[in-house]
Amino acid sequence: MHIMLDNDTDFEGWRRAARRLALNGVTPSDVTWTVRSDDEPGPASGDLPDPPNGTFNVPASFVELARTAILHRKDDRFALLYRLVWRLRSHHDLLGVTTDPEVGEVHAMARAVYRDMDRMQGQLRFREIGREQKAHYVAWFEPEHRIVEHVAPFFASRFADMPWSILTPDVSAHWDGHAISITSGIARSEMTGEDRLEETWRRHYSGLFNPARLKVMEAPQAYWRNLPEDSIIKPLLEDAMRMTGGAFIANQTAEPRKPRKRERLRDTPMVRRETQRKTRDTHDTIAALREEAANCRACPLWKDATQTVFGEGPQNASIMLVGEQPGDKEDLAGKPFVGPAGEMLGRALRDAGIDRGKVYVTNAVKHFKFVPRGKIRLHQKPGTTEIRACRPWYERELAVIKPELVVALGATAAQSVLGKIMPINKNRGRLIDHDNTKVLVTVHPSYLLRLPDEDARALEYRHFVDDLTIAATFLRRSANAA
Repeated sequence: MHIMLDNDTDFEGWRRAARRLALNGVTPSDVTWTVRSDDEPGPASGDLPDPPNGTFNVPASFVELARTAILHRKDDRFALLYRLVWRLRSHHDLLGVTTDPEVGEVHAMARAVYRDMDRMQGQLRFREIGREQKAHYVAWFEPEHRIVEHVAPFFASRFADMPWSILTPDVSAHWDGHAISITSGIARSEMTGEDRLEETWRRHYSGLFNPARLKVMEAPQAYWRNLPEDSIIKPLLEDAMRMTGGAFIANQTAEPRKPRKRERLRDTPMVRRETQRKTRDTHDTIAALREEAANCRACPLWKDATQTVFGEGPQNASIMLVGEQPGDKEDLAGKPFVGPAGEMLGRALRDAGIDRGKVYVTNAVKHFKFVPRGKIRLHQKPGTTEIRACRPWYERELAVIKPELVVALGATAAQSVLGKIMPINKNRGRLIDHDNTKVLVTVHPSYLLRLPDEDARALEYRHFVDDLTIAATFLRRSANAA
């Protein structure tokens, strides 16, 4: 079966074709994917028969993942994504198996695309062509992947009051103040001349240049051509090499130090139990996970949230507290439990005899879900789809922290930790064995803040502290047994 798509980023065409192929039982090995050239007529989806009655679903997180990965320049991306569609029909949780080679490859492709988008948003610089009423702004960029059409709306919102063009070898994007238009790409030699401020900028940058703190070195050299100071970086680096006798360049090109092996843990029953757990990636660290999660697009919540709010706390914590999702203050600060609910949690932990500084705190969902009401953002409860999309982050945090006890704060956290809906009142106050991990279910501290009656709030707070005291008692007994 030969499938011809309209263009290199034709996600909707690929999606329609993949669904029809799967419903007709066409195996991935029997499909060839190509992209139509300008002189090739004919239907984009090939000669596909009408599918039989029936349907199938794939996780929403896969749709977002595929929408991004399809922008990668990898030649076999259409075939790779269809292979995953084929496998997801019988293995709905496949995307959570990060040790699977194809799953890992697609996630790596998506991360590369996100990095390219971030660099384009951060490094692209417009040059003014013309003056005043006749001014137009032009920028040149050479992306690694096919991201221009996807990133253009960002610049339309950021520079809505000025007409601009972004020129690349692939396609060019233009904004007239009302709508974005896409035309064919151009060669850099066709770029217009430098603007009247360019020489001033270069003199300013040369004065600020400090080779010991050169931020541009953090980006691959292939991206230097997209920077306004591109033409002066090389002579500035040559000067730095002469001044340091080559030490600066040698330091920048040295192989990165390999991370130290983890210290061997004590041989206790608890540790032996942890060695049996199936971890997603034995080389993960919380810092690495936090950096990776910053670009998470597994569900649509990232579009409106300010940032990903990842877990925080010591990597060797004995207790892992899991909340629902970040609130308004957490979304702005980028840290979990820093608002009123966080203050309530900190007080309850102290009253239960637990040092919050020794606890790892995270959320089941890492982006703030809300409904805007004027200047206020009203909290919305995450749905099952969003909980499932975010669960791989919790699993990887769990694999790194290896806590002796997980405390689920509220129904959303309990659903994420235990994999099913768990009534709080029926399950709180006792330790639950789940997947070789001890779990304690209790209420979310925000529940206490919502109680209108002061006496009821005081009573529920005591119950909350009682639950956390169970956690403290368990840890003391575990420490004595070890």
